[in-house]
Amino acid sequence: MSTSPELSTRADDRMVTAISRWLARHADDAELRRELRQSSPGELTPGQAAAVAELAAILETDAPHADVEMVARETLEALALGD
Repeated sequence: MSTSPELSTRADDRMVTAISRWLARHADDAELRRELRQSSPGELTPGQAAAVAELAAILETDAPHADVEMVARETLEALALGD
């Protein structure tokens, strides 16, 4: 029996994991950008895709980290609710 969690193949689950790791500071901005780029908007609802795109856009700015964290948390909410 494996003790490691199985990796999800659902785009929304992968995004939740990537954003959560970033919020916990287990991943840096570059890792989060890479994960967001790998997401396929076709696998997400329109609201989820828009939230992921907004997060990707703010990561490319010089916004304060707290502002990026707020958008990241809003993105997690959109991904969880499936909006």
